[in-house]
Amino acid sequence: MPELVFFSGTMDCGKSTLALQIAHNRDARGLQGVIFTRDDRAGEGKLSSRLGLVTEAVEAPEGMDLYAYVVAQLSKGGKADYVIVDEAQFLEPDQIDQLARIVDDLDMDVFAFGITTDFRTKLFPGSQRLIELADRLEQLQVEALCWCGARATHNARTVGGEMVVEGAQVVVGDVNRPAEEIGYEVLCRRHHRRRMTSAASRAGSLSPDVLPVASS
Repeated sequence: MPELVFFSGTMDCGKSTLALQIAHNRDARGLQGVIFTRDDRAGEGKLSSRLGLVTEAVEAPEGMDLYAYVVAQLSKGGKADYVIVDEAQFLEPDQIDQLARIVDDLDMDVFAFGITTDFRTKLFPGSQRLIELADRLEQLQVEALCWCGARATHNARTVGGEMVVEGAQVVVGDVNRPAEEIGYEVLCRRHHRRRMTSAASRAGSLSPDVLPVASS
């Protein structure tokens, strides 16, 4: 039976690479897919991995009906055997419902890839809806590592190398951005709670074993 599968993990754990691999394997067997993405680091209408792989994709902005798009492609004589969605956390809950409808009404597998929580450790609405609706949840097995060497479990937003915990939920950035720009870093829970980034560690501004104390 076709499934809606949600592959999740922190940033830098290989989600986009796996999405590209699934597309390659199916394409090699004569299957054709529709690839959706939102706000990819490589630009609009791209699905890219940090290994340098990239392919064309359909940008899925707010308000786009993903189910209607696939139906329109089929109605025009196009072929679609499966759907891949990268950066699925950025989709609206209604768009996740549309992905479920593609599975149920069009008998297609849908593979969604995304992170579950934002830099504040709050669920993205799209990820929350995927957890509620997916036939199967898959945790990515490639572990991203915190600067301390522990398994990274949390995504942090940084500005000038310092972690921030306020601001809009979605600001496009990358783990490879220069330190003075808005960027992202994966941390273990311990160092996310202490707001201790790799830059803070190098600067020696905090001890990894001592909680920050507010001055009186």
